[in-house]
Amino acid sequence: MSEQETAETVALRALAWLAGNDELLPVFLNSTGADLTDLRARATDRAFLGSVLDFLLMDDAWVVGFCDAAALPYDRPMHARQILAGADRMNWT
Repeated sequence: MSEQETAETVALRALAWLAGNDELLPVFLNSTGADLTDLRARATDRAFLGSVLDFLLMDDAWVVGFCDAAALPYDRPMHARQILAGADRMNWT
């Protein structure tokens, strides 16, 4: 599996985790303007998956909750987000 595919898989798992979280899902939907139809329709859209990870990365507790549930290292969502950003990645130098 390529790095890109691995990053997309992490983001999809994060999306599934959010969708199963009754308290956090409405916060995500409100902050992104998405609805449940968008979740299904855009699940393969790299930009949307990036927004899922951006949302998750806003709170350490969310990262820990997702990573614990998915049995992933705590730095994996950030690494996946960097890979998904690809050429759009900011360069601060």
